[in-house]
Amino acid sequence: MKPIHVAVLGASGWMGKVHTMAYQTFPHFFGTSGGTAEVSILVASNPAAAVELAACTPQARILQDWRAAIADPEIDLVDICLPDNMHYEVAKAALLAGKHVYCEKPLANTAKEARELADIAKEKGLITRVGHAFPRNPVHDLAKEIIDAGEIGDIKMFRGCQHVDVFANPLTPFMWRADGTLAPTGIVGDTGTHIFSFMDFLVGRVSTLIADNVIVTPRRPKIDGLAYGEQVTLDGTEDWADVTNPDATNVMCRFENGASGIIDFSRVATGRKFMQTYEIYGTKGSLAYTYDEVNRIRYYSNDDPTGRRGFREIDVGPENETYKAFLPLPNFALGYNESKIIEVAEVIRSIVSQQPMWPTFENGHHIAQIVDACMTSSEKRQWVDIPTA
Repeated sequence: MKPIHVAVLGASGWMGKVHTMAYQTFPHFFGTSGGTAEVSILVASNPAAAVELAACTPQARILQDWRAAIADPEIDLVDICLPDNMHYEVAKAALLAGKHVYCEKPLANTAKEARELADIAKEKGLITRVGHAFPRNPVHDLAKEIIDAGEIGDIKMFRGCQHVDVFANPLTPFMWRADGTLAPTGIVGDTGTHIFSFMDFLVGRVSTLIADNVIVTPRRPKIDGLAYGEQVTLDGTEDWADVTNPDATNVMCRFENGASGIIDFSRVATGRKFMQTYEIYGTKGSLAYTYDEVNRIRYYSNDDPTGRRGFREIDVGPENETYKAFLPLPNFALGYNESKIIEVAEVIRSIVSQQPMWPTFENGHHIAQIVDACMTSSEKRQWVDIPTA
């Protein structure tokens, strides 16, 4: 079986490095029966990054132009780890060139763009994937099994949040993620989409919502070349830049199945290095999850006897085949990089088998609809309905 030849675009950044590592390592855990990958091209706009990239991935050619990578006839899969504002343009070019596409979130700047990408992929019969890796943690497969089996009954309420404090300090320097030109939807597309992906995977489609987007710190000092999360001491001579996209958002929503939702997320929650939680309440039981206990779900059932009811802690373990690929015992944590390895293995398996797996660009379109609705709702200060198509 020939390997799937991959071009990783944005290879010198955090996410590009994670994706490249995942292609190199996934066969060690999942074997080769579902296909293998060869990273043939790495695209980095910074020439200084080429030396390190070449040392870590010696078989790959290092390019600066993403267009040259897409035009290469050897490439089967284009992997997009570029700034948000480039996703639509690059994904469209790759699809039109007949390439399968794996794109980091958010899929596009607008739902209209995401719809176009999904339609092109469908017309050309191409495999697509959006980089919503968090729900691919095996513990969420368990949550979905419990929900689909009707063990918590009809879902009535969803609560979810995700908070970090990377911009909590008002003097933390400006970076592209705070630039509404490069990241038009700010925290909504960057972090909100993670919670929206859980909603899509576990609960279903959203039908209407109201949102409040907030810029907490309007201006930040500007230091060129600063990496995400990097600390620096200011000397008072810095230029300042306007923050032009949301820092924080609060959302209320309704799902098509009648459930209601309350969601909040931000990049300014002082002390929250990475907080991600959800709670799903049904007519017969409920589920609760926190990333601090990354492979554990809490399950409550009304079927338990009176006097014995309470949340039980379930640690996903080797009874789940995906978990078993990494570890032989439960309660050994699978982290973020493992979720990306799972994701990459599924992308390659999808291409080899020609069987798409969640989340495709079709799912990405619905998540983009939620993002669009948040931006419109906050601007107009009103509820916004989400079309079914």
